[in-house]
Amino acid sequence: MRADPRALRFGAAITTLVLALVLVTESAWLLAAQATVFALGVTWRSPYTMLFKALVKSAPKETEDARPPRFAQGVGLVFAVAGLTGYLAGVVPLALVATAGALLAAFLNAAFGFCLGCEMYLLIRRLLPAANMEVSK
Repeated sequence: MRADPRALRFGAAITTLVLALVLVTESAWLLAAQATVFALGVTWRSPYTMLFKALVKSAPKETEDARPPRFAQGVGLVFAVAGLTGYLAGVVPLALVATAGALLAAFLNAAFGFCLGCEMYLLIRRLLPAANMEVSK
């Protein structure tokens, strides 16, 4: 499966705004909504990508492998769940640090096209050649 890099950066920009709002408002509900977006990005399609496709009708000039961004959505989900756990357990420092970590990654992708989760995926694939064999079967 292939992904439109423009849609990925658009999604990262919206994620950046949502996570910044979470930090300002300390809203567990808003973080839960973002966690749901991450979960959909892992299991199906990100709502932000679907919104981009509804707004932008032009075909991308190039596409990229969808597996690294999907993995990155999973990493975002882990951070969002950690943050949500922090808010719900009353451990606000955990919530803030986890949310800020996800915000940093989203911002780097939105502003500079640098996807930390994608780079993690590629590093894991290089370090664990056995995993490469399992994925290709």
